[in-house]
Order: sequence, then structure tokens, then C-alpha cells
Amino acid sequence: MSELCGNPAAETGEALMPKRRKFDRSRVCVKCKTNPGNLVIRHSVYCKDCFTPLISTKFRQALEPHINHVSTGFSGGLGSSVLLDLVHKVYCTSVGGDESKGGREHPRRNRVWKKIHVCYVEMCDAFPETSERIAQIRGAVTRYEDYEFISVRIQDAFDRGWWERVSGGVALDLAESLLPFNLGVGGDSGPISALRSHLRALPTPTAIQSTLSNLTRLLLLYTAYSIGASHLVLGTSLTSLSISLISSISQGGGFVVPQAIHEEWMPPFVQRMPDDNSWNGEVRLVRPLRDIGIKECTAWVWWHQFPVVGKQRIPIPKQTIGNLTKDFIIGLERDYPSTVSTIAKTVGKLAPKGKSEIRCIMCELPTQRSVQAWKAQTAIHSFTEGSPADLTSALPSYLCYSCHTTLTSKSSRSTAPRPSDMTSAMNLPTWAAARLALETPDKQSADLPSCSRPVNEICEIKRTKLDVDDMKSVVDAFLLDK
Repeated sequence: MSELCGNPAAETGEALMPKRRKFDRSRVCVKCKTNPGNLVIRHSVYCKDCFTPLISTKFRQALEPHINHVSTGFSGGLGSSVLLDLVHKVYCTSVGGDESKGGREHPRRNRVWKKIHVCYVEMCDAFPETSERIAQIRGAVTRYEDYEFISVRIQDAFDRGWWERVSGGVALDLAESLLPFNLGVGGDSGPISALRSHLRALPTPTAIQSTLSNLTRLLLLYTAYSIGASHLVLGTSLTSLSISLISSISQGGGFVVPQAIHEEWMPPFVQRMPDDNSWNGEVRLVRPLRDIGIKECTAWVWWHQFPVVGKQRIPIPKQTIGNLTKDFIIGLERDYPSTVSTIAKTVGKLAPKGKSEIRCIMCELPTQRSVQAWKAQTAIHSFTEGSPADLTSALPSYLCYSCHTTLTSKSSRSTAPRPSDMTSAMNLPTWAAARLALETPDKQSADLPSCSRPVNEICEIKRTKLDVDDMKSVVDAFLLDK
């Protein structure tokens, strides 16, 4: 029966596609070639003794050697916990040991940084159903005597007092702003109410997740600037970096892909001097675990025996672009581990066409020029009030494509009010309000297409059915064989 009908259960193993072995050559460590392997990393076998120097070397190569003052972002997750342990073991514990080469006065015996700040952003006030974790995070950080703990709350992004401390008192007065709706920055309701109001105004769970990520990143950057840190170090692993890249591109952030790998940031109120080599306030964001996957991070925690608090869970629906991308990448890494590394390395080589000095007021990342002109050419607009030139003073003129999509994206499941339907003030972060108060709209208005139609007229598309001869005449110049 099996021979006539081809029963799959009775087929021999030769007819099936052979599965690739988990390791390429043998079970012996590929580095020392003597010890039996304990861990397979992308089809290469490593023993426990060779694994620690391997990860330490990758970490040293990714972290730049000329860092003057470093600040470390800590979320309590796996990657940031491994980052704290690596920084402590590589730059604090082993400094000045007997195994160091050179004499007693050799620079290798001196500490690289006298003080290391660890900053944590608490998100419990954004969602009443979540609990505060500052005590747990502080306990995980104070395990290392070389760290100084700094806690920041997510609502500080809407707190005038926090902004005055980190910026030195940059104005937030928006009385002269020409924006089409009122803006509130904390106000009498307080920063917590302003934060929750801002999150309620977002149309989708994906927008909430993306906004919290941007707020956290900028809170860490401004805190690093306020303490005089030249570098901000994050524990983004190779797996997390691949998830972040794919998720960002899916939400319209393809123009800022290089900044996801390596970002140089400076507050908008600080002017860089062309011939001054001293520190002027710029902060360089570094991800030294970008070549280390989640499997290696887990092995590091297991073999070095230190606790991991875990990241704060955000109580939003799981069907977001970020969560779906995470499920896909983690499943891909389990079955095809080399593919995840290829994603990060390939996307890291991409570069946008042209450069832009314009920065978005929300995420403070480079903004592609002519975004509004491109959107104007690909959509039907109704100019009900004012002329097209008046639209250049609207909020989209200050936003990048990704942030504009975040604020205006549509969902069939969304119940959030649209910006045009809101009756209360639209709350923006303090840095966005400061940008609006300090400068005019970014120079995208010059790229807006001119419109000769009268005001209050709706642009219409006229459809005409073409016959075969008319269609052929349209494409006649592109035909190779006539």
C-alpha cells in the first residue's frame, strides 16, 4: 500500500530534506580546540572557558576607547543587566590587577572612568495598574559599588521643573505659536495628567508603544547631558536591535536607520563651535552588545550567576507592530540563528539618500526633506481654511514622517479621538514645546508644491476609460519590439 500510494509515514529518510546540524564541524570548542563545547553560537561551538573572553572582546571592540564620561541606561531587562555586569568586570574589577601588563605607573592600571552613572526610567505613573519598581532596580544596581543610581520618571517629559533643571531654564512660552490647536505642557493639571492625556490621544497601541520608547530614549539623553556624560551606553542586544530596526522601518522610520546603529545627539539649544574640540554638550549613543545575541546574554547570566529584574511590562494589547516583530524575530533566531545577525548587519549598511540637518521636535532624529510635499502629492486634500501657504505653520511641518504617522495613524479598533476632534489641549513633551518656542517651522515649507486651485475647493480625480489604441500610444515609447 505504501509503495503504490506513496504513504509519507513509510518513506525512507533519504527522501526527506536533511536538517542542518546545530554545529558545523565537531563538538570540540572552535577556539581552544581542546575542551568539549558547552554552547553553540550560530553553528560554532564554544566551551565555558573561551566564552567569557569572547564576549568581553566583542564588548571592548564595540565600546569606543575614548569615552570621557559614561552614562548607562538600565531597564532591568536581560541586555541591560548583562551590560552592567560587563562594564563592572571589564573596566572596574580587572583594573590594576596583577595580571595587567606594565609597571605600577602604567596607564592600564588606572580606572577609565571615576564615576559611572546608571539611569532608570520608571513608567508606573503612565498606567495606574502597574506598580513602582525603583526599589528593585536600585537593589540590582547597588550590587556593584562603582555605580551611581539615577531614577527618572516617564512623566518628567512633561514636567517644567525637570526641563529647567536639565536645560538651564530654556523658555517654554508658546503664546506666539501659530499652531492650529492649543498646546499644554503639564500646566495646572501636573505632568502625570499631561502624560496620560498625551497617551490617550494616540490612535493605536502601536503608537503608544512607539511614543513610550521615544520618551524613554530622550529622557536618558537629556539626563546624560545634564550630568556631563559624553556617551550614553544601552544594553541593546543583537536580537533586540534586529527587532527595533524592522519595527522602526515598518512604522516609517527608514530615514533614521543609521541612527539606530550609531547616534550622535545634541540638545537643540546648544550650538556646536566649528573649531572647538572640547565637549560642547553632544552625547553619543552606543550599543556595545549589538554583536551579542539573546542566547549569549542568557548564557552569560547563567554562568556568572547574577539576578535579572526584568523589563517593565506595558499593559497594552499584544497585537502591535513591535510585539509582532518581536515574536517573528525570536522565532527566526530559534530556527535560523544566522539570519538574525544578517538582518542587523544588512540593515546597518543602509543609508538614506541625502542628508538633512532638520530634526523632528518629537523624537529629535533627522527629518527627511520635502515630507509634506511628498504627502501632498500622494493624497487628496481639502483646503477649507486659509491658503496652502498657511499650512506650513501646522504641527506636521515640525515632525518627521514616523512621528507624523504615529500621531495620525488609523486603526479599525481604535477609539481614541482624532486631533481635529479634540476639545482639550494637546500635550507635548517639554523639548518639543521648547523647539516650538525657540524657532520657526523647519524649512520644509519651501518644498511644498504650489496649488493654483482656489481656496475651499476639493481636488477631484477625473477618470476616463481608454481604448486599446489610446493605451498603446501611452506606452509606445517604452516598447522594445513595435
